[in-house]
Amino acid sequence: MSAPETLDRELLRRFPLPNHPDGGDKEERGRVLVIAGSRELAGAAYLAGIGGLRAGAGKLQIATAASVSVQLGVAIPEARVIGLEETEEGCLAPSGIEPLLRWAESAQAIMIGCGLQHGRPLDELLDALFGARLDRPLVLDAAVLGSLAPRAAALRAWPGGAILLPHAGEMARLLEWEPERVAGDPRAAAATAAERFNAVALIKGQYSHIVAPDGRAFRFEGGGVGLATSGSGDTLAGIVGGLAARGADPLTAALWGVYLHGEAGRRLAKEVGRIGFLARELLDQVPKLLES
Repeated sequence: MSAPETLDRELLRRFPLPNHPDGGDKEERGRVLVIAGSRELAGAAYLAGIGGLRAGAGKLQIATAASVSVQLGVAIPEARVIGLEETEEGCLAPSGIEPLLRWAESAQAIMIGCGLQHGRPLDELLDALFGARLDRPLVLDAAVLGSLAPRAAALRAWPGGAILLPHAGEMARLLEWEPERVAGDPRAAAATAAERFNAVALIKGQYSHIVAPDGRAFRFEGGGVGLATSGSGDTLAGIVGGLAARGADPLTAALWGVYLHGEAGRRLAKEVGRIGFLARELLDQVPKLLES
């Protein structure tokens, strides 16, 4: 692992995003499939989906629990919302896996995890998705991170590249480490995850660390305490997924996503206050940050 570079505007010049000329259409900016949300956490799918659009994806598809699909479709009229069967516990049912894979094949990036529920149905979904070996960037967050430790080999073989977005507690479960070990050296934890899963690995915190599978390491000094709020991680996952759908490689999407998310927090700290702004308010800042 190399010494970490500071993630700032100057560094991002070396990782340009795909250019989309004024004459282009939405197909050129890609389709992001967001697999997220459940009966109790429909808002997670909302935040991740809007994040994908604010990051510039041309099309948004949300695969979610049938019980909340209509409400999400009304809340996000820009999205195609795919309602999937649920178990009694509110998890996505195995019967929905096959049609979901067809949607995944037509997407340019797949983001999965926000608001999903732990359990065997989620494990079966991951096994089917990894088995499809699609050449698409895969963004993994929240509930799915707790299911990845026994699936490291399958994720390493994913052709399209993957991005892991855990906070410290999720990283401990991902690596099967004690939380104190992660807290003591978060950069080493991110490097271990990047190598073990052949993925770009982020560990979120006051100082965020991003490590690529080849050992390149980056450090972002955070967007302030206000980012530690409910739903903030969902917005980040959506932003990263949207950037990947536009054609950014996994490392570029992760670096820009972390920077945009953090800078949005800094702007809101000045406009609203250090704490108390809402996760959904972060997303309105993203297009302006991209332009600047």
